[in-house]
Amino acid sequence: MANILYVTSSPRGEESFSNRVAARVLAELKEAHPGAKVVVRDVAREPLPHVDEDFVTALRSPQGARTPRQHAVVAQSGALVDELLAADIVVIATPMYNFSIPSTLKAWIDYIAVAGRTFRYTEKGPEGLVKGKKVILVQSRGGIYSSGPFQAFDHQGTYLRTVFAFLGVTDIESIDVEGVTYGPEAAEKAVANGLTQAHTLVGTLAAA
Repeated sequence: MANILYVTSSPRGEESFSNRVAARVLAELKEAHPGAKVVVRDVAREPLPHVDEDFVTALRSPQGARTPRQHAVVAQSGALVDELLAADIVVIATPMYNFSIPSTLKAWIDYIAVAGRTFRYTEKGPEGLVKGKKVILVQSRGGIYSSGPFQAFDHQGTYLRTVFAFLGVTDIESIDVEGVTYGPEAAEKAVANGLTQAHTLVGTLAAA
């Protein structure tokens, strides 16, 4: 039985282009893995507190020296790391905001990128500890960033791939839902293309 972690970050709910395509990914995965357990982490509807003084202090101080709020921060981080480590497949749905990811998704990354749990420092440099997992990125963009003159502006997919590679994930696939601000027809075409990619991608994984 596969464990699937679904992290969604669009505040638009079911109207979100990335969520619509990610829903197909999840449906296809559940069909390919009967009995799969899906954990949903909606950081748009239930945002995590952003990094502040308590957050930084909590992760650096001995357990006994922490305040109640700092204990809560560490507990929340630990629970999110446990979710990630328990997953076989991680699906992340995210819109592009100003060439990058929503701050709510960045906050989730700050909570799960924890030295000693998801990565560690060695004499040879950092080593990722999140291994043996599949990550599927569903990325919606107003314009076209996968190729062409604005490719260098993509700090969404490149950032997510860099973070997960740092954490030890080597198996990363992406579905780009692009050009959604070019009008309703273009948006629906982009979603349709994303749905096709989702079917093909999961079908390929199931056959592997």
